[in-house]
Amino acid sequence: MNEAELAEYARKKGLYVEQIKSWRDACMNANGSIAKKATQLNREQREAKKLEKELQRKEKALAEANVLLKLSTKADAI
Repeated sequence: MNEAELAEYARKKGLYVEQIKSWRDACMNANGSIAKKATQLNREQREAKKLEKELQRKEKALAEANVLLKLSTKADAI
């Protein structure tokens, strides 16, 4: 709305233009912190997935090393 339309709307509703502007500003800024939190949460979730994949990779490598060590020990025993 332009200023004239806003002033007309305010008169019809029995409000002040300043009230409408402050309400609009409050509504526009209400989700600002939520958006930042959502972005941070998404970043943390991506990092958690990355760490989980790295942990799985290391667990597989450790299991493989353990198997090779056992095979090596059995081969030496033979």
